[in-house]
Amino acid sequence: MSLLTNVMDHSLDDGYAEAAARKKAAGEGGLPKTLRAKLGLAAGLVLAALVVTVGAAQARIAAPVVAKEREELIDRIDRETEAADRLEGTVDKLRGDVSARQREALKDSGDSGEAELMGLLSGATAVRGPGVQLVVNDAKEATTGGDGDPRETSGFSDTGRVRDRDMQRVVNGLWESGAEAVSINGQRLTALSAIRAAGDAILVDNKPLVPPYTVLAVGDGKRLSTRFQNSADGLYLHALQENYGIRTAISVEDDLRLPAAPSVIVRTAQPKTEKGTS
Repeated sequence: MSLLTNVMDHSLDDGYAEAAARKKAAGEGGLPKTLRAKLGLAAGLVLAALVVTVGAAQARIAAPVVAKEREELIDRIDRETEAADRLEGTVDKLRGDVSARQREALKDSGDSGEAELMGLLSGATAVRGPGVQLVVNDAKEATTGGDGDPRETSGFSDTGRVRDRDMQRVVNGLWESGAEAVSINGQRLTALSAIRAAGDAILVDNKPLVPPYTVLAVGDGKRLSTRFQNSADGLYLHALQENYGIRTAISVEDDLRLPAAPSVIVRTAQPKTEKGTS
């Protein structure tokens, strides 16, 4: 208790109190004593006030200019965004027109049966018929990152996520099992389609897909389902399910509808020659 009383009665350390007393006796502390010192202090205060006042005035003058420049920049961004949207709409319209003309050209190219088959195989026409629906999804505990390498490839880790190479094997397995047309998440695949990866995302023809991945394949449903599940690629998918938790479900469907490919690019072409001519 005496210690608390001493602390309350002597809140300032004795050494500090003695130092303050010595400075006061020597005339060193407090406000300036001489006229010159007082004038110097006053000049310093006036100069500091002047700097603060000038800075505030300049900031007030420049504020409307900055606000105007900001509004002009926002307006320019809005105009350029609208122009880009219009151009994108024009591109989509032209792409649709080109696809429609391609389909019409296939219909008008001689034998209708051959033209329909060509349109089916090239992806230029929509397809409807029986087949299978295969849904492939990430594992429930899917994560990003990791240090494992369970599938003996470089650059990918054991995250429980479906990879682009997995979808490549699925699609190739369906083709080999007799599929006549294939789509992933409503996007039609052709002989020119590419399934690639960008980080953890899967791209089909540079368009990102979101899991679950619904693969539709038109063909003889029961036969297609059986052949795919017994194929090497079907067994690979089953191994992913057993070892890494990838979720899959396959069903036979009586009526599937696949859209036409958004754009069919012809790389090379040769004129058709009549029989008996060189």
